[in-house]
Parts: sequence; structure tokens; C-alpha cells
Amino acid sequence: MRGAPGDERGALANTVEGYLLARTHHDQAEREAEALCARMPWLTTAQAEDVTRHYLRQRVDLTRQMLLTTTERAAQLRQEYEDRYAALRRDLLRRHAACACAVLACTGGVSTLVCLLGR
Repeated sequence: MRGAPGDERGALANTVEGYLLARTHHDQAEREAEALCARMPWLTTAQAEDVTRHYLRQRVDLTRQMLLTTTERAAQLRQEYEDRYAALRRDLLRRHAACACAVLACTGGVSTLVCLLGR
């Protein structure tokens, strides 16, 4: 079963956003690695490329781990909020049902009283 077209567009937008975010982090890490190598002029080109490669790998892994941790926490919070919202809705429904029963009981009592007094 296929989702609504809006869902597909939303998924595509999320994928593109994720790619652009990852690309931005990668580019930033690359600039940082180049700046680090520029502060060490004694490195040969091969050494600078090696340092850059290692820095990029470490930074991308760190960023990936941070984003995964953030998404896991967001999922936990979403579940907690949904559970709390469901509990609040149940409580509200229970209270409204109790109030409706009380109003009906009062209405029945008043109606009975009016009938008895009218005789």
C-alpha cells in the first residue's frame, strides 16, 4: 500500500535535507583539517593528506554518533509525549463522561421532583 503523495514528498525532502546536512558537516570538517595542517608547515603533502583523512574520518564518525544519539533521544521524547497525551485524553474523556452522567442524574432528579410537586 502506497502512502499519500505528500508523504513521499516529505520523505524526499527529509532525505535531501539529511544529505545536505551531512555534506555541510563534511565540508566543515574538511576545512578544519586543512586549517590544522596549515598550522603544521613541516608536514609533507602525503602526511598532510593522511592527517586530513584521519581527521575527516574521526570527525564524521563523531558527528554521525551525535546525530544518532539526538535522533534516539527525540524518538524517546516523542514516545513519552505521546503516552502522556494519550493519558491526558483518557482522563479528560473520563471527566467529561462523569460530568455528563452527573448532569443527566441531576436533570432526572429535577424532572422527578417537578413531576412529584406538580401532582
